[in-house]
Amino acid sequence: MLQSFIIILREGFESFLLVAVIFSYLRKSGRRQLASAVYSGIGVALAISGALGYLLFKMQTGQADAVEKYFGAGVAGFLGNEALREAVLGVVAIVLVASLVIHMWRHGASMKTRMEERLGEVSSKRSGWAAYLGIFLFTALMICREGMETALMLLQVRSPRLVWGALLGLLATISLAWAWAQFGHLINVKRFFQVTGIFLLLFLVQVAIYTFHEFSETGLLPNSEALHAATEKFSPEGLYGQWFSVVMVAVCGLWLVAAWAIDRLRVQPTPRAGIIANN
Repeated sequence: MLQSFIIILREGFESFLLVAVIFSYLRKSGRRQLASAVYSGIGVALAISGALGYLLFKMQTGQADAVEKYFGAGVAGFLGNEALREAVLGVVAIVLVASLVIHMWRHGASMKTRMEERLGEVSSKRSGWAAYLGIFLFTALMICREGMETALMLLQVRSPRLVWGALLGLLATISLAWAWAQFGHLINVKRFFQVTGIFLLLFLVQVAIYTFHEFSETGLLPNSEALHAATEKFSPEGLYGQWFSVVMVAVCGLWLVAAWAIDRLRVQPTPRAGIIANN
């Protein structure tokens, strides 16, 4: 439940900020007439993301008829092995999501500038339809990326309360978006993305353990039986795996406290600076 809550909260708020930057650029550049392209891009991106999530769900649950319909009998047979299917999807999720989280962490501060530069390239010095298409495609691709990331991560959540966590995450996203619109200066967006990024990377560590566990179950690894038994306790339902969520929250909490303390120390004037100011 906690994992799905954080996933929806982070990805939803990130999508909100992306759309906010696009609308802000259109307003500042005097291109408000292209707002409909943004709405169309969002709609298409949500439809594609929903379809992708549905297809991945069918693949994960082994519904061979749906898989065969879209990919053919060969792929359906390959994915008929539940352990192998879980392992392959886990690898895809780890590589894609980890790279996107790290990229966001490294370049998040310059995201607004980079987006505005790209928006200028796709919309300036073009005819009306070309500019419309450029904004539409840019919006659709950006939101689709978030949707794909969300779908892959939610498929890795092993909890019967996944839906409740997702719904609470959606509610929290709406609340956070409203708070940003009303009191944006009070929200430390940098810290929000950093701490949620840490949580997701730790979650991917759990996914990596589970993926390794599933690969060992397929018998593809040397000493698969021994490896499968050794990693059983670290799986989501295992003795240690059940405590992994508590560890993730504790690490993120400690990181936030340390970051807050460092920020406080940075803003406090040094004693020497205070003496000079008094003189």
